[in-house]
Amino acid sequence: MRYRKDEISGDQLSVLGLGCMRFPRDKAEAQRIVLAAIEGGVNFFDTAYLYPGNEKMLGAILNTLGKRGNVYIATKLPVAICKSADDFDKYFALQLERLQTDYIDYYFMHNLTSFAQWEALRKLGIEQWLAQKKKSGQLRRVGFSYHGTCDDFLKILNSYSWEFCMIQYNYCGENYQAGKTGLQAAGKKGIPVIVM
Repeated sequence: MRYRKDEISGDQLSVLGLGCMRFPRDKAEAQRIVLAAIEGGVNFFDTAYLYPGNEKMLGAILNTLGKRGNVYIATKLPVAICKSADDFDKYFALQLERLQTDYIDYYFMHNLTSFAQWEALRKLGIEQWLAQKKKSGQLRRVGFSYHGTCDDFLKILNSYSWEFCMIQYNYCGENYQAGKTGLQAAGKKGIPVIVM
């Protein structure tokens, strides 16, 4: 496995991560996949609150294997269902419980699709909440995953001190969503990009 250094955190992340969204429902089979990934050098595991049963499965597997300290967990705040500032704590507490951990390495604002959506979160106090969670050590790094227009991606990118972002990107989609323009803009700002 090859690794890339996250220049902001210093973390050495495997160039391939394991997206856990489509885990099998069978714990033994999911555990076999996670163990094979770890043995192959993967150290970045990506899950989300909205992936049914997923955080709980990943937490149980990492606990069973005793591997929490050997990997970086990325999960996502379900921003589309956050209607009040209290929801941030409610969902985050449940995520920690499901993942059987007391901190998250990489925390995404999940599936931002517009600048207006980010602005609505700001009005609810998300920036203050994130600062408090980072200060407490419960969140190590903060970023966002994105599925909207390039123009809105650039606005979001420039509106907060992001430590990483995730975009959809491939050879056939260089001009789709954030696209090549967004990828390069993040690079110029020194913001690491994770490609889904």
